[in-house]
Amino acid sequence: MFRKQKTFLVLTCLLLVSLIAAACSSNSGQQGDQGETAGEAKEEFLIGIIPAQGSSQMKEGADKLADLLEQAMGRPVRAEIYPDYNGVVEAMGAGKAHMAYLGPLTYVEAHERYGVEAVVTQLIDGQPFYYSYLIAPADSPYHSLEDVAEHAGEIRFAFGDISSTSGSLIPGITLKEKGLFQSQQDHQFKSVVYTGDHTATALAIQNGLQDVGAIDSAFYNNLVKQGKVDGDKIKTIWQSEELFQYPWAVTKDVTDEEIRLIREAMLGADDPEILSAFGGASGFTEASNEDYAAIRQAAIKDNRLKPKQ
Repeated sequence: MFRKQKTFLVLTCLLLVSLIAAACSSNSGQQGDQGETAGEAKEEFLIGIIPAQGSSQMKEGADKLADLLEQAMGRPVRAEIYPDYNGVVEAMGAGKAHMAYLGPLTYVEAHERYGVEAVVTQLIDGQPFYYSYLIAPADSPYHSLEDVAEHAGEIRFAFGDISSTSGSLIPGITLKEKGLFQSQQDHQFKSVVYTGDHTATALAIQNGLQDVGAIDSAFYNNLVKQGKVDGDKIKTIWQSEELFQYPWAVTKDVTDEEIRLIREAMLGADDPEILSAFGGASGFTEASNEDYAAIRQAAIKDNRLKPKQ
């Protein structure tokens, strides 16, 4: 009798141990699932960047900016420089980029198509403005837009990226008004090329490969400051009116709190490599969609956007 009771107690204890072990295992699994869910919530935040100054020259500053925002937002952040301007717009539309550094023209296109919103822009010498320049070799016989119009048939003309505001849209409108240009196939020049970025345009002019080129004033001045082009070999022969600086824009799924953290981090940024990568900025400031109304009107005038009905 005693032996049966002892056996029953042993079996009961073993059953209790098994139940406790099973409960612990289940608890552990639930905690693991919760841990995985928390990890999944912190997905990588992707920044797309247009190759305004050439991708290799912008990479270091872009990577440092990603590190800065990663610390501010508490989630992984990665910056990717795209091979052309339009690729960044499409990346935002496809959900492959949460935030992007865009030219004013690509911004208004992205806003129109995908509802992205400008949140920050850079300051150049304390001001959020820049210009479109026409540049030529220093020893060129062309000194003004009037000279370009008079001698168009002798001039090899270089735009930047076809989606660039200062490297294509604004100078293109001016040349159309002069009756000199309609498209790469329809123009009065000796030839027309699109170099793809502002560095390539500056070097093409400096090295005598093109006669006149359209370029962003801030990026051009920064290239001279950095010694990447020789300012003594290039002259400016035309300047546009003020253009509002390049925006950093976010997609609709970026929260108000994330926007606050992005602005706070960027407005406090003072790393020279970050600032230099984006036109030789002196700092950053807040931006909004309304700041790009003039560019929107220019894009409509150039038939790049349709007016809202």
